[in-house]
Amino acid sequence: MRGYGGSAAGRQAIEAPVEQASSDLGARLAVDRQGAIGEIYAALGTMVLSYLQRLVGRDDAEDVLQRVFYEVWRHNGRYDPSRSLAGWVLGIARNRAIDHLRRQRNTAVALETLDDLPGEDGRELAECYARSHEVRSALIRLPEEQREVLVLAYFGGYTQSQIATYLDLPLGTVKARAFRGLRRLAKLLLA
Repeated sequence: MRGYGGSAAGRQAIEAPVEQASSDLGARLAVDRQGAIGEIYAALGTMVLSYLQRLVGRDDAEDVLQRVFYEVWRHNGRYDPSRSLAGWVLGIARNRAIDHLRRQRNTAVALETLDDLPGEDGRELAECYARSHEVRSALIRLPEEQREVLVLAYFGGYTQSQIATYLDLPLGTVKARAFRGLRRLAKLLLA
């Protein structure tokens, strides 16, 4: 399979936790949440942290990650084992990230912190933050199927083939969802 890139051992190292999390752990979570939560964290923690770092920034991502896995543990009865475990956990992560960002909306920034910002007066960084907020807002407005594929690809770092395996979908479906999602995202950003 040339589409993956990298070695077969590297692909197996990436795919093994994903396949394990989506099969055994989801079912175990409903029965033995105390035992399963550590394994779910080991299998999905890095991906969820990467996703959260892109949404809330590196400084706050670990705090939000703790809230995410607390909620996974606390509300394990809400998980439907016939659905994607990673999709459910990433949905919780997205909601907790939105909550975190809403709480920070009214946070004042001291003028002294703007001294070291790139550009003469920090405009470059401010524009970057504004653009990332626009992208996050547009991403939230996408249909769930398209958003899930784009999040796994761009925030989780998975290839389309890995996403197809992970979500148990045909590769063509993943490609179509990614294409439609990117096209819709572009329209939302241009509007």
